[in-house]
Amino acid sequence: MLDDAPTQMLIPEATASVRLAQLCQELPAGADLEMLLAAIQAALPELELRQVLTRSGWHRLGGVVDLDGQRIAHHLADWAEAESGGDVDELLFKLADVQYFATRFNGRTHYLVAPTGPLARDFVQIEIEELQEVLDRTLTDPDWFPETLAEFVDPFEFPRLQPDPIGAPRFVFRRLTPIAEFMDSPDAGRTLKRFLADWDRSSAAESESFCHQWVLAIREYLDRDGEGRLSAKPVSALTGRIPTLPDGAVARGAKLANQIHGFDREAGYPFAWYFHMLTSRAVSHKLAEAVHSDLMGAYDYLPARDLKILRDWYREPYGL
Repeated sequence: MLDDAPTQMLIPEATASVRLAQLCQELPAGADLEMLLAAIQAALPELELRQVLTRSGWHRLGGVVDLDGQRIAHHLADWAEAESGGDVDELLFKLADVQYFATRFNGRTHYLVAPTGPLARDFVQIEIEELQEVLDRTLTDPDWFPETLAEFVDPFEFPRLQPDPIGAPRFVFRRLTPIAEFMDSPDAGRTLKRFLADWDRSSAAESESFCHQWVLAIREYLDRDGEGRLSAKPVSALTGRIPTLPDGAVARGAKLANQIHGFDREAGYPFAWYFHMLTSRAVSHKLAEAVHSDLMGAYDYLPARDLKILRDWYREPYGL
């Protein structure tokens, strides 16, 4: 656990966000993660930044290029709307004698964090996207007749091309979030607040900072009244490397004690099995029930502070 006084950002959040957005624009195409980290650390010297997680496997719509790879449009949807006037048949007619290609941006999100105090909520989280434009598909096909402009722009099923790069990857600033401020907002939610409070009460808090083991995946959405809101879910820095303990693997007694302590050793901090149980289907909730049953009997293999959290969970279970 951190014992130092909370760290304060020397520049306002909005100003820091503008600076980071400009910094990403100024980095040359093809810059690597090490260059990005060095540039951001220089821009925010008061923070001890660390890159803890990269999430990939997502993409966004790109633009339009011709057969020679020359740029026709940067934004497929805007181009299609302008060229069609809202009539997809008119657009298909215009494209009958040309061969254009849609592109997409393959994306990765890099999570950078910096502790700012002793509690789990005390950290700054910076999200930087790494985007690379690649070929996606031909814009038309003789046997394909989209019924709407939306279907033309983003068809559900369409033969995909080999994703050859159109250009080098570039970094794009996404978001800077002082998590302590977010946790004070209505968007944080009761279960997320309980999750972080459980960390602060547990033996896990005696290890590295929460933000060196977890990030918050923040999502924007519209509520029933059409108002913009945020939601957040904890994501482990071990994503893709999380040990599994399904229902059928949960043991009892000494074997169960070895299971949870082995899980913690693999994760790198105490009581890790509990927090992964709350956030991953790969770790069975029966694990907590079995541990609780053991500890109410003849076994004693959890610190008192962790046992109290487990008892609270047993009385009022939750998960994220």
